[in-house]
Amino acid sequence: MLDRLKNHITQNFPFLENKKLLLATSGGLDSIVMARLFNQLDYAIALAHCNFQLRGLESFGDQNFVQDYASTNNIPMFLTQFDTEAFAKDYKLSTQVAARDLRYNWFYELLETEGFDYVLTAHHADDNIETFLINLSRGTGLEGLVGIPAQNDKIIRPLLLFSREEIANYAKENKIEWREDSSNASDKYLRNKIRHDLVPLLKELNPHFIPSFQKTQSYLQESQVMVEDASIMVYQQVAKQEEEGIYFDLNQLRKLPNYTSYLYQWLHEFGFSAWDDIYDLVESQSGKHVFSAEFRLLKDRDSLILSPIDLEANSEEEYFIDEGMEDVKIPLNLSFCKVDDIYIPTNTTIFVDQEKLEFPLVLRRWNDGDNFQPFGMEGKSKKVSKLFKDEKLSLLEKENVWILWSGNKIVWVVGIRQDERFRVDNKTQNILKIELE
Repeated sequence: MLDRLKNHITQNFPFLENKKLLLATSGGLDSIVMARLFNQLDYAIALAHCNFQLRGLESFGDQNFVQDYASTNNIPMFLTQFDTEAFAKDYKLSTQVAARDLRYNWFYELLETEGFDYVLTAHHADDNIETFLINLSRGTGLEGLVGIPAQNDKIIRPLLLFSREEIANYAKENKIEWREDSSNASDKYLRNKIRHDLVPLLKELNPHFIPSFQKTQSYLQESQVMVEDASIMVYQQVAKQEEEGIYFDLNQLRKLPNYTSYLYQWLHEFGFSAWDDIYDLVESQSGKHVFSAEFRLLKDRDSLILSPIDLEANSEEEYFIDEGMEDVKIPLNLSFCKVDDIYIPTNTTIFVDQEKLEFPLVLRRWNDGDNFQPFGMEGKSKKVSKLFKDEKLSLLEKENVWILWSGNKIVWVVGIRQDERFRVDNKTQNILKIELE
């Protein structure tokens, strides 16, 4: 097993040579065998143990065991303890997810503060099978079937080529002691039920199940690479990045065979799960949308628009601007200064008669009933919503428009059009320039 691991590292992880490695060590069979192997290969290693305090005295027994192992073998060790259940409750997570998040956050912290290059975890071939079957049972895309990655950023999993049985046999042959986690015996968790009942049956049906499975996963991984390459090429034809979000051209999208597969490939990383609703957006009316926790997909005419959700946005919020203020930073960057002369106003700069203003000015988002007198159209009013239509603004662009008010009159549809009633004329004595930066 030692020689196989050495060859595996040479072929797949040659960059580990002369690096400082942090080994995630629970005290269980897999992590202790990994520690023994890398210590024998003379790598610069240290152990990192998390006490999640989930199994009472047993958790502290694991901690003491790893401490003794590190001391006996002269291996540096890092230890931390977590109140995992409190963390899970505070952040509304399952205990397993909370433990995983705490664990990996701490590992990355150690990489940064202690100068380690990589974290090694002891996942093996049976873990890969179990993860595959869990994802398969819950429903997943291709990415859920390709297995646990051998490398994910700074996380390396060097034991994936070995089965649990091989690791156990190596430990017994070399008289290696380890700690058994009592929770592994319980079928309360789906993974344990698959481990105890389903995987042994599959191995019984096919004695060569693990190598056959590994070969199948390698094919799936190759297929995923091909899918990702095709997805990138098609994305460049269909999608366009704008300031307010990503626009997907529906006319181009509908030309694709199985366009739903491309939508899944592009959008799943943004946390969406209501896929039928997303696919229905393609043929729905403008204004329909689907949300994930942090993003929104909006149908607007011939586009789907992906944008982050502004969690702080509030259509009722107002910002007051007192006379004499020179700069406003929230919600927009506006500057106010007196000038002696004017030039033709633009979308980002207007000139107004300061004497006509009623302070404080107010910034708020637009409402459906808002009316104003567009610059250059004296005596004629227009709905702001009609201005948006004439300007061909998308629904997303409309949502981000702010209005500058003086009393009950619009001074400026900011960034789009000034109001005629505040324009500079031959009676103006004080000119105020307002600029959107």
